[in-house]
Amino acid sequence: MQLRSIIATGLVALGASAIGYAQEAPIGSPTEKDRKEKKALEELKGELDGKIVWSTSRSNSKHDIWIMNADGTDKKPLTESPNHVDWFSRFSPDGSNVLFVRSKIGWVDEMDAEQNDKWDVWVTKMDGSKEKKLAENACWGTWRPSGDSIVFARGSKVFVKSLDTGDESEIFDAEAFFDKKRVYSQQPELSPDGKFLAITVRGTKRETGIYNRETKEWHGTGGGCQINWFPNSRRVLRMNEGQGNGGTEVLAIKVKDNGEPTTRIRGLRVPKEIRFMDLPGRRSHEYFPVIDKQTSNWMVWCATQKGHAHDIANYEMYIWNINTNKKKDYVRLTFHSGNDRWPDIYVTQ
Repeated sequence: MQLRSIIATGLVALGASAIGYAQEAPIGSPTEKDRKEKKALEELKGELDGKIVWSTSRSNSKHDIWIMNADGTDKKPLTESPNHVDWFSRFSPDGSNVLFVRSKIGWVDEMDAEQNDKWDVWVTKMDGSKEKKLAENACWGTWRPSGDSIVFARGSKVFVKSLDTGDESEIFDAEAFFDKKRVYSQQPELSPDGKFLAITVRGTKRETGIYNRETKEWHGTGGGCQINWFPNSRRVLRMNEGQGNGGTEVLAIKVKDNGEPTTRIRGLRVPKEIRFMDLPGRRSHEYFPVIDKQTSNWMVWCATQKGHAHDIANYEMYIWNINTNKKKDYVRLTFHSGNDRWPDIYVTQ
């Protein structure tokens, strides 16, 4: 009886260990390009100068930040942190630094992004040097246009932190505003003009919206997630879930001077004019879209054809000049069976 108990305990421990290991992302391996994909990459060369950063598991199952040229060439690691998860990287306004989120220790699932005690916000130079922690117990860090302050979430609250003085100022509290417990602020992004906060709320309330900092009004933009600004502060990208070719699609919604969307989304009725990108073919489960802040011409995002988990599934990266045909002029940038997520792009003017 005692032997059986010991064996059973051992099997449980082994199973738990295997499950824990399986939770990490696959390192994967390079995959082949087809003739059309090779041609598109060749034609992209010379079209733009710039850099892209993103989080990938291709060299570390917990994820590092990698960097490449905006045309998909010269891919290399920017951070190398085998005992941490590095993700959600964002270029500074002048392109000299990269902000990113790092787990305090070990593998932490992206689903735990609201658990701020598991994350810190860090910065590094473009060559990977001078790593520095900027905000403790924080997630979803983004830059202000001046480059001297950052915005981040800490549970239900959103803060702006001065990098000169170190002072933190609370600008939004989802629990207090919606008068509900366990409401979390995810991916908060101030508009470039500073008037509005675009945000995804999760927990006991689930929606996206725009908060007018002056009037203290909330303007809902529907369900979904991942809402962020165009550089003109009058348009947002937003992920729409449950519709689209692969179960998701990217929307682009114009915003009035008070932060209210010009087009209302009611239930499953999504007007055609705000449907921005939905890849044809099987690899069309899109997420992580962002517009370059220098020219407003280029969007990068990722898509998978199987699975959904943002930090595990085989997402591949794409780029598209938004002034061209969305059905045929996009270009796939990555070809690897590991996980690629949350890109950002800096275009040299």
